[in-house]
Amino acid sequence: MTLYVMLKLVHILSGAVLFGTGAGIAFFMLAAHRTGDTRTVAATARMVVLADFVFTTPAVIVQPLSGIALILLQGYPPTAAWLLVVYGLYLLIGVCWLPVVVIQMRIRRLAEAAAAAGQALPLAYHRLFRIWFLLGWPAFAGVVAIYGLMIARPA
Repeated sequence: MTLYVMLKLVHILSGAVLFGTGAGIAFFMLAAHRTGDTRTVAATARMVVLADFVFTTPAVIVQPLSGIALILLQGYPPTAAWLLVVYGLYLLIGVCWLPVVVIQMRIRRLAEAAAAAGQALPLAYHRLFRIWFLLGWPAFAGVVAIYGLMIARPA
């Protein structure tokens, strides 16, 4: 297996981890939220936070490293227009994802406290969940757009 093929495999797999973990996290958080059950939300939020640290964070680091290596190996100019769009989209995704991680940790704490006290989810939880949900859309759209650019590599 050549260095190029190995890097491409790593890049594709880390992109799949980013997309798949993001979609899975969104699905399970939304499903838990819809139950309104504090214990379900707390347990799901615990797993979501863990998944982001175990899967998403390493993939977020691997993506640009493997991407830059592929750019150099393939001889693309790093300032090609389509790559500049990819960089911008990746930054947009990061600007959405970083607050989402913090929000998920706050949601976890609020849900755990409500579950321990036998209370309903507080208003702060609902406000944070709305922000979390809204931040997910541009990040999701950005990932899809990057996939399109990686496939098309427009001139």
